[in-house]
Amino acid sequence: MTIRSARIEAKLLIPGRGDPVSGGCVVIDGDTITYAGTTGNAPETPGAEIHQVPVVMPGMWDCHSHFFGTESADLTQLATTPLPMLAVRAARDAHTLLMAGFTSTREMGGIGVHLGRLVDEGTLAGPTIYGAGSALGPTAGHSDIHWMPESWRDDLAASGVGWVAVCDGVEECIKAVRRQIRVGAKVIKINATGGTMSHFDHPDHRQFNNKELRAIVEEATMAGLAVGAHCHGLAGVAAATRAGVTTIEHCSTLDHETAELMLEMGTMAVPTRHAVEYLVSLEGQIPDWAWQAQAKVERTHAAAMRLAISSGIPIATGADIMVSGALWGTNGMELAALVKAGMSPLQAIEAATANGPATLGPRAPRSGFLAEGYDADLIAVASNPLDDIAVLGDSSQVTMVWKGGRLVKSPGSIPPPDAR
Repeated sequence: MTIRSARIEAKLLIPGRGDPVSGGCVVIDGDTITYAGTTGNAPETPGAEIHQVPVVMPGMWDCHSHFFGTESADLTQLATTPLPMLAVRAARDAHTLLMAGFTSTREMGGIGVHLGRLVDEGTLAGPTIYGAGSALGPTAGHSDIHWMPESWRDDLAASGVGWVAVCDGVEECIKAVRRQIRVGAKVIKINATGGTMSHFDHPDHRQFNNKELRAIVEEATMAGLAVGAHCHGLAGVAAATRAGVTTIEHCSTLDHETAELMLEMGTMAVPTRHAVEYLVSLEGQIPDWAWQAQAKVERTHAAAMRLAISSGIPIATGADIMVSGALWGTNGMELAALVKAGMSPLQAIEAATANGPATLGPRAPRSGFLAEGYDADLIAVASNPLDDIAVLGDSSQVTMVWKGGRLVKSPGSIPPPDAR
């Protein structure tokens, strides 16, 4: 049942940006917050459903997710698994993500553009999904499935489902952006360097030349879309920043000069630290060439994160989970990784809430912040995350979830995997 009016009283209110409030209260009417502040100053709310909780805070944002529906990191599964199976698994993952307290996600390559429509129409219970469609990259780059015949790869891209898309030269890059817009992309994803899970490219090596990068950003900008650039090597980070991308994904290498450039350009970082650490832990479980590449990335990533944090580069959280199943719901462990890298718990919560919408550039919604006029996306937490940030990585500690003013998770409830 949709609750049109609710009053949430909490021992501690964490607004998303700014100081926490002891004895806080949030009032929601429909899908909008009408009050957030101290309980003593809250307006009367006759007829509102009242909830008393330990901690209330904004719903979190996972700004780098992948709804692939595959059971391993082997991208061959994208072409060899029937699409209905991938879609059902991904729908389950979206539901799990919502139950973990993530009311919004920026999906950076996958079938999120399609799942997002199901969420919007009420068929699927999941976070609001801002999908990128296919991740764009050049031939032989991180968007290319190297061990697959080109004709198969191109047929997969032409299906319009959305995973990866290869484009070479300015004209192809422009057309690739327009194709993502055609299928409903809310953000554009590019691979500006090699990666660790693609066979022949190298994480340090830059991909796309300056003209291609500028063309992609210009085309996206005309449609009011942000561009997120996958970058491990420093050359790619610098080139993508100069081209005007909104976010650097992973940001695995950084020096002081490039950090200053990111600050000058207003470029954000989505470092996906926990995913970097997790993949390194999979020695012997993933191909050795992939593990070697990941280990190399990990050696520079921690230092890059510390520099980004100390430099004041705006940071948003992203879990970078791509395999369907058990990892979903642990997305909040990224906050603990940020704290380990040098953030305070309050800064990490800001990265997971108030900073999230800005990763969408001009299309940023009024979300991620407990204040009058903002979206009524909020969560209740069983204990204080400022004392132990790890509680936000444990779905069971997120006891209540409101999305668009609708209570979708409450204590003792076992929510179904659809929204009806």
